[in-house]
Amino acid sequence: MRLSCRPALILLPLALASCGRSSTDQQDLNSLDAELTNGSARDPALTSALGGQIMVDPRLAQSSNTDAVRPPTQPEGAAVPPEGPLKPDPVDPKTLQRAPAASNDCPECRTANGALTLGALAERQKTPDAGVCAQKIGYSAGWANRLPADLPLYPSARLTEAAGADRDGCRLRVVSFASSAPMQKMLDYYYTRARAAGYSAGHSTDGRQHVLGGVRGNDAYVVYVTARAGGGSDVDMVSNAGR
Repeated sequence: MRLSCRPALILLPLALASCGRSSTDQQDLNSLDAELTNGSARDPALTSALGGQIMVDPRLAQSSNTDAVRPPTQPEGAAVPPEGPLKPDPVDPKTLQRAPAASNDCPECRTANGALTLGALAERQKTPDAGVCAQKIGYSAGWANRLPADLPLYPSARLTEAAGADRDGCRLRVVSFASSAPMQKMLDYYYTRARAAGYSAGHSTDGRQHVLGGVRGNDAYVVYVTARAGGGSDVDMVSNAGR
């Protein structure tokens, strides 16, 4: 096949070199190309350069990829931002009655121990419908707004979790929250609200956790309060009389 000497889109170097040459020159070029391709070049220096191993400086190899992205050797600190301080407590202590002294016999404390979820906490309550209604709960922050009107979420509390059930006669509400109010004030608040609404109110403790609870007919509530590290209170509250 004859090569054209006019420009083309893609031209091999050897093909360009062949333009205008004799057939003998073309054969010499083809022979040289074959020698280079087959590794049989007659020039010893060229053969050594093409076939020898690549030399690597170990010192430079150790410093390679110094700018490459690598995973960290340990988790970064503060990957999740802290919650921040609790809101100031707005409740006037002068409006509260003092909760009665606590009994050191606290079966409610033992009942709550090991309850890892709000559903498990609700299921362990003594009310007749506790076990049935606890199996029907759903989790949503909206349940905190449907606590009994007489026993609402503490003002300016920071809600942690909320659950509830409204099916088949259930009016179960279970909430967890934190507050800057100290433990005694939290107990006084719910004692005052419960008594004003006609509930009974018993107070017991195991030395760490305090429990305030009572009934009004078939309605019942239990408030679990523990002192929060750094000040304030952590609270779990259960009621079967939600709105």
